[in-house]
Amino acid sequence: MASAAERIAERVAETISRYRMLAPGQRVGVAVSGGADSVCLLHVLAELAPRWALGLSVLHLNHRLRGEESHQDAEFAHSLAARLGLPFQLCETDVRTLGGNLEQAARRARLGFFREWMAGGPGGRVAVGHTRSDQAETVLFRFLRGAGSAGLAGIRPVTADGIVRPLLEVTRAEVECFLRERGIRWREDSTNAGRQFARNRLRHDLLPQLARHWNPGIDEILAHTADWALAEEEYWAAEVRQLAARCVTEESGAVLLRVGALRDLPLAAARRLVRHVMERAKGDLLGVDFRHVAAVLAMANGGAGNARCQAPGLEICKSFEWIRVASARIKDNGCSDFQLPAGVPGTVEVPGSSFAISLELIEKSETSGVCECVYNGGVDDLDWERLSGRLELRNWRPGDHYQPVGSAAVAKIKDLFQHARIPLWERRGWPVLTEGDSIVWALRFGPDARVAASGSTNVVLKVQQLVPR
Repeated sequence: MASAAERIAERVAETISRYRMLAPGQRVGVAVSGGADSVCLLHVLAELAPRWALGLSVLHLNHRLRGEESHQDAEFAHSLAARLGLPFQLCETDVRTLGGNLEQAARRARLGFFREWMAGGPGGRVAVGHTRSDQAETVLFRFLRGAGSAGLAGIRPVTADGIVRPLLEVTRAEVECFLRERGIRWREDSTNAGRQFARNRLRHDLLPQLARHWNPGIDEILAHTADWALAEEEYWAAEVRQLAARCVTEESGAVLLRVGALRDLPLAAARRLVRHVMERAKGDLLGVDFRHVAAVLAMANGGAGNARCQAPGLEICKSFEWIRVASARIKDNGCSDFQLPAGVPGTVEVPGSSFAISLELIEKSETSGVCECVYNGGVDDLDWERLSGRLELRNWRPGDHYQPVGSAAVAKIKDLFQHARIPLWERRGWPVLTEGDSIVWALRFGPDARVAASGSTNVVLKVQQLVPR
């Protein structure tokens, strides 16, 4: 009859197979802190390694948060690797110097270490020791903080960047049973007992109370909730990718979402699409909750005017048919005021954009006629002889006005933007060509009527927007 430890090892093998965590011959870095979970993970994988011909290494990150205790943890992990005959890699960093939330800084340091190790060779994965008990804590913690079904999916068995969790269907009590039966020592992190951390209060106080007074199987129920939510999120992820392909685009580091498409979606799909856009713009969803998603949906369903709102790390703006979601580090289209000499002939790159403005002279000849583009209704042609030749290209600024060809009177460029439904974020670096204090041409709106080319023009200044292919 198999022992408890052997049954636990077989359950881990089933989890690895179920989620296709590891492939035959794969390099696997085992993250070992020295605690019970990671020590159990290391020994179980060492037993299972011949089954898949895995190449194991031991990885340890010393955060330097607990002085001598942290140093002893590193020595302990090193000695474990030596006893098992496995390569050992140590990363040392003082996460207190990284700034921001200490827990998030430690998490970034771990992920950075793991990714660096995986990048060191083909097919690498990193196994971490999260258990079903950790899953239960995560689901309850996120529920109490207002997470939706995506948050309730909890800890993923396999992540897109190669992190795997083989112990995810084993409880913490079973981990300790495995270690005691095999006579394996582990270290206790003294900070795990401190009630100043919300996660510890949940682990040591709230979950035991729920088990005593409500349901002794609370861990299993919460883990099943995560499993259920994860399956639904995987289904929705495929649906949202298809939706995004139809109504989401990227421009200058920002993500743009069509208002009409969002408004027409069922609420469940609309919420997920908004979350997708936020994650795409920011890189994660840390701090983003129900209120922020609801604010974007309210913006989409509001009136025709412009609107703005914020979410952690994000600036969100609605203008006409689009909602723009961008990292708070990106300001408008990333362009400051500019004023550049515009030599003729020549090309001027527009700062903060991916295009340039070309200036070209075309002379009238007896055989070619006058600039065919004039007769074909083109609006980007100026009469060179009506210009002084001292031209500059600058961005539009409030108060700018001129009389475009075809307009009965002088118009403010701001009003032209409104009539052409140019979104707010596209206006900041909008190029205009000036002669002294006068605008002689503006992108999309064409030349000023005073200097526009006509049938009697001898030399045409052709102004053209050049967009890279």
